[in-house]
Amino acid sequence: MLAIAIALCLVLVVVVVALVLRGPGAAGARHAASRPERHRFRKDEGSKPAPRRAAIIINPTKFDSVPATRAELTAASRELGWDEPLFIETTIDDPGTGQAREAVEAGVDVVCPLGGDGTIRAVAVALAGTRTPMGLLPRGTGNLLARNLDIPFGADLTEALRVACSGRNKAIDVAWLELDPAEEVATDDSGQAEDPVEGPPVERHPFLVMAGMGFDAAIMGNTSEELKARVGWTAYFVTGFRSIFIKRFRVRWTIDGQAQEPVRARTILFGNCGTLTGGILLIPSARIDDGRLDGVVVAPKTIIGWGSVAVRVLGRSEKDGTELIRTSGSTYTASVDEPHPVQVDGDVIGEASRLRVTVDQQALIVRVAST
Repeated sequence: MLAIAIALCLVLVVVVVALVLRGPGAAGARHAASRPERHRFRKDEGSKPAPRRAAIIINPTKFDSVPATRAELTAASRELGWDEPLFIETTIDDPGTGQAREAVEAGVDVVCPLGGDGTIRAVAVALAGTRTPMGLLPRGTGNLLARNLDIPFGADLTEALRVACSGRNKAIDVAWLELDPAEEVATDDSGQAEDPVEGPPVERHPFLVMAGMGFDAAIMGNTSEELKARVGWTAYFVTGFRSIFIKRFRVRWTIDGQAQEPVRARTILFGNCGTLTGGILLIPSARIDDGRLDGVVVAPKTIIGWGSVAVRVLGRSEKDGTELIRTSGSTYTASVDEPHPVQVDGDVIGEASRLRVTVDQQALIVRVAST
């Protein structure tokens, strides 16, 4: 899900202004993929290796028949020479974090979230900072992390399971977003710290792909689950068209403690990686393992402004302007005059008037295809 909103909006705009605007040719990405050392399974010297086992954290709402899915994955595991997986279902109260911790305690070799980006994010909370790898079995609407890591997704789960069991390890960053964090401690004229400004408890949410406030969050919150289940990611077209001219709002923001010029935006995004649905590269410079985030302000005034954004993004241009501002840093803050909806990896998590976004470098190990 996540910034599918932006991708769809760009497609809509290109159709509307097709007679006027033409995008430039594509340019290659700036960075080459890193190749961290592959994890080695444990084995006793001089003895036959113990059978390997995956844990599959399954979101039952994504399947018409959970037993059939379990049988399919059990058969695929045995064909790969692995034991029958440890299956644990998510619940409304726990979308995957507790289940992943249970799997780690059971000593499995890889933990595989089977569901959408929300399930993947919940499992990542438990695995971040551990040496247990995560194997993606994507079954959501957007599957943006899988797209950015070139992991197979779709109806056939066996190829994704093969990557999860026999792929190589890649350490990726985990980003964190805080809703309405407490204000910084104020100081008096002598430099002595005063009492901090009182505020609600910090709500800290992880994300692996993108988080944002404004246009993208409005689309995510206003698109029905029923429609998404019927038509997939194209459900965002109608909502995206209705929200294309959501009222701009004033954003005061900082990058690594340095105040930036305030802007009037339709959305402000924070990316851990840069590719959207359809292979649209929103942030050419983004890397998922460099300990940095990419901030994106989208601020077109008119349909022509949206067209300018579309040309730059679809043409993979790194040139920005007043309608599109892309930056890089390790810590961002943003504040607005009144609360706006906020999304992380496509899930709306509430409203806020202030955000703080940070990143933990290479805190999570993910299985990707061997090359």
